[in-house]
Amino acid sequence: MDPTRPPLPNFFIVGTGKAGTTSLHDYLGQHPQIYMSPVKEPSYFASEIRAANLSGQFQRHVQKQSRELPKRLKDGLPVKPLGWLAFEWEDYLRLFQGVRDETAIGDASPSYLWSETAAQNIWSRVPEARIAMVLRDPAERAFSHYLHQLAVGLTKATFREHIEACARGGHRTIGTLYPFLEIGLYHQQVKRYLDRFPRDHIRIYWYEQDWRQPLRLLADLFQFLDVDPSFQPDISRKSLERRAPRWPGLSYFLKKYNVWYPLRALVPPQWQPSLSKIAFRRGQSLVMDPKDRQYLVDYYREDILKLAALLDRDLSAWLWVAQRPIT
Repeated sequence: MDPTRPPLPNFFIVGTGKAGTTSLHDYLGQHPQIYMSPVKEPSYFASEIRAANLSGQFQRHVQKQSRELPKRLKDGLPVKPLGWLAFEWEDYLRLFQGVRDETAIGDASPSYLWSETAAQNIWSRVPEARIAMVLRDPAERAFSHYLHQLAVGLTKATFREHIEACARGGHRTIGTLYPFLEIGLYHQQVKRYLDRFPRDHIRIYWYEQDWRQPLRLLADLFQFLDVDPSFQPDISRKSLERRAPRWPGLSYFLKKYNVWYPLRALVPPQWQPSLSKIAFRRGQSLVMDPKDRQYLVDYYREDILKLAALLDRDLSAWLWVAQRPIT
């Protein structure tokens, strides 16, 4: 290994989206023996995520955040998911130039699970890597994803309108409609990693079960990464809080007509969290319509059964149709 070059990551949090990967990134980064990429979701190994494949709205977002990245890293300010993607190998390596004595070096990019290329790309570069993933009921994952898109003004459609538009397919760019439903088709996603990495180098967690006891989950993950499992990070700050826009129509207008980012740029970075508190309502109990859940259960049923057989796990809880709060 060239001592003048930054080290490669040796573990990856590969997904899934809306299953607590942002919180994992934050909590893991508190451990003194762990170095996490300062940019959450660099997505380098997902070959699908390149500028030409992003919708225009996402392209503008990435370009703007790319310009801001050097100052944000220098000043220790947060870097949003999808705020910057490392498209070039040298750019990706720069994310790890801050490694000192840490032994576990991580990249948390949920796109690595749904990507058809990431598992092979990671294996080609880091065949001894440790892989961790969190799987969530795909119907609830989709609803949580929709609520996020609604909150940030990426859609104004109803949930049913949105999932039906996604199911019709034919989408060629990565954006609000693709890969919205495909993210929840876990069977082939998980199999790609099982086919390439030793089983004892893969850890699978279950959102509904394991996030009930986050410190226990983290202790297990620390042990998996061969770092001190007794370390307890501060988990009082949740990275993924439920939130709904106070004015959904306004949020959509600002995003659609490319007004949001210029306005946001006028607000100093240290004041932006306060702006979010004004724009969003947090902590509400959000419920999926049972008819919409039935639609999604039917969509995902075959894949759920295949995943259950692959992992020899009872996933019947993902096939229920009833009404309950989304967490």
